Amino acid sequence: MEQKKEQRAVCTTGLIVVNIGIFLVFMLLGKSEDVLFMQQYGAMYEPYVTDGHEYYRLLTSIFLHFGIEHLLNNMVMLGALGFNLEPEIGKLRFLLVYFVSGIGGNICSLLHNISVGENVISAGASGAVFGLMGALLCAVIRNKGCIGRLNKKGLVILVILSVYLGLSESGVDNAAHIGGLVCGFALEALLGSFKYRKSSEQR
Repeated sequence: MEQKKEQRAVCTTGLIVVNIGIFLVFMLLGKSEDVLFMQQYGAMYEPYVTDGHEYYRLLTSIFLHFGIEHLLNNMVMLGALGFNLEPEIGKLRFLLVYFVSGIGGNICSLLHNISVGENVISAGASGAVFGLMGALLCAVIRNKGCIGRLNKKGLVILVILSVYLGLSESGVDNAAHIGGLVCGFALEALLGSFKYRKSSEQR
């Protein structure tokens, strides 16, 4: 059953492959940890977005990672969450949650940096991954507290631990994490509610 679920999570697998592929290209160029190179090729940087109107960075930065550890941390979480969430909510909704959460997290990060007067170069899929975490928590709550082996208590602990670890470490974009988490939970609550009302009306 678990194997079947993993095979159905084609979008999760595709996102992992794309992220790893982009990282390998940057690594072959010897630039996977070069902050200025990442800034040049799509990382988030507030002046470029607000003054230069390079809004595409809200999206491209989701696929860039600073070093192998950064990539692996995000890909392991993406796989663990995606293999459970995608079969539950479907491919289209999964991708919508992923990208809206990633962009939403970047917007929260951008607004935070503006409010504190900092210009920070940032990148990574963590906002989108936290969005999947929020959406999965919402789906578990809606599904009477469990999905497969996952339960509400375990996910709440995971969310709290993940946020705490981010807040306790330096160099972590916590605004993107929390923004993505909220976006994912809210979007799944909205989409799940809409689907439920539609199915009720059809009956």
